[in-house]
Amino acid sequence: MQNNATLNASTEEYPGSAAKGIDIVVIGLAPWYMDIGATCKSIAEEFSRFHRVLYVNMPLDRKTILGEKNDPNIRKHLDIIRNKKEDITEVKPNLWVYYPRRILESINWIPSTALFSVFNRVNNRRFAMDIKEAAERMGFKDYIVFNDNDIFRPFYLKEILHPKLYIYLSRDNIVGVDYWKRHGLTLEPKHIAKADIAVANSHYLEKYLRSYNPNTYFIETGCDLSLFDPAKGYARPADMKDLSGPVIGYMGALNSLRIDESIIKQIARSRPDWNVVLVGPEDDFFSKSELHQYPNVHFLGKKPMSQLPAYAAHFDVCINPQLVNIITIGNYPLKVDEYLAMGKPVVATHTDAMLLFGDMVYLADKPEDYPALIEKALKADNDILRKDRFAMAKAHTWENTVKKIHKAITKTLSL
Repeated sequence: MQNNATLNASTEEYPGSAAKGIDIVVIGLAPWYMDIGATCKSIAEEFSRFHRVLYVNMPLDRKTILGEKNDPNIRKHLDIIRNKKEDITEVKPNLWVYYPRRILESINWIPSTALFSVFNRVNNRRFAMDIKEAAERMGFKDYIVFNDNDIFRPFYLKEILHPKLYIYLSRDNIVGVDYWKRHGLTLEPKHIAKADIAVANSHYLEKYLRSYNPNTYFIETGCDLSLFDPAKGYARPADMKDLSGPVIGYMGALNSLRIDESIIKQIARSRPDWNVVLVGPEDDFFSKSELHQYPNVHFLGKKPMSQLPAYAAHFDVCINPQLVNIITIGNYPLKVDEYLAMGKPVVATHTDAMLLFGDMVYLADKPEDYPALIEKALKADNDILRKDRFAMAKAHTWENTVKKIHKAITKTLSL
C-alpha cells in the first residue's frame, strides 16, 4: 500500500475546474471483486482519470461471515482482517481498493426502525472509523464521498466524516426488495434529503430523488463497450453450434424478481422454429422452471464477461424480457447498450428507461407483443440499422456520465 499517494495526472482536459484535485472515496453495494460489470466500479475507474480514488468494499457483517464463509472473496476479506494482511491495493493508476477491518452487526431483522437506527449508528461509526483511518493513510483530507445506493451502512457518514461533499446515487429502486423495504422506506428519503448532491441514472429515479432533494441531477448510465465490437468476427460458441433457425437471445441474470418467465414462454410456444438462448445464472425459480422442458429453450448458464460478445454476435434478435414492478420500473438496462453495440435488433419490455433508446429498440407492452415484434425485427434488420445501433451505444459512455457528475459537483461547490 502506498501512503500519501500522489495523483498520476491526466493529460486530458479536466471536465470541471471546481472539483479538480479533490480526492474521492467510493462506497456502495458492489464490491470490487464482483465478477460482472457494475455502475459503481465503472464510475470509480472514470473518476480515477482525474482524481485519486479509494474504492471501499462492503464491510463484512456477522451473518455474511457465517452464511458465506466458503465464498473465496469472503475468505480473502476475513484473512485480511484476522492475519492483518495488506488491506489497501492499487488496482490501476489513481485507484485503490480497501477492505474494511471492522465487522458490523447483522441488524436488519429488528422490526422497529427507531431501534434499528440506534444499532445502525453503531455500525456506521465502525464503518466510518475504517474509512477515516484508510483515508488518512492514503493522505486523503478534504475528500468527496460517493455512495452507490447503499441506504444503511453509510446513513450517518456525512455527519461522522464531514466530507467536502456527500453524493448519493440511485440506480435501482431497491426499497422494493424485502431486505431494504423494512427500514428503507423510512430511511432512504432521509438519506437522499441530506445528501449534498443526488444523482440518478433514469428519469424515473430522478423524479423520485428530486421529491426529497432539489439538488438532483440525471446522469444517464455509461457502458464499457470495449469488449463489444462486431468487427472482431467472433467464432460461434461451441454450445450454440448445433442450433438451426433464428436465435433469440438474452444475456444476464435470470432472476424472478426482474425477468418475466411468461414472456419467454410466449416466444418459445408461439414459434417452435426459433431458438431461445438464455445466457446467465439462474435463481431457484428459474432453475425449476418448466422452460427447461421446452425443446427450443436453451439455458447455457453463466459465462465470463469476456465470452459474452461471442454469444451476442450470434443472436439474431436480442431481448430484455423485463418484469415490470416497483424494483425494475426505474432501472437502466446496461445489457441493451451491449446488444446495440453489436448492431443487434432489440425487443424489450416498455419502461420509462427504455424510451431513452428512441426508435433503436422495439418496445412490447405485454408478453403477447414479443413474437410479432421479434418477427418485425428479423425482417427489418439491415446494415444501416446495425450501424445506427452501434453509434447510439457508443454514445453511452462512462466518460459522459462522469462529466455530468463533475458538472453537478462544480455547480454545487460554486453555490
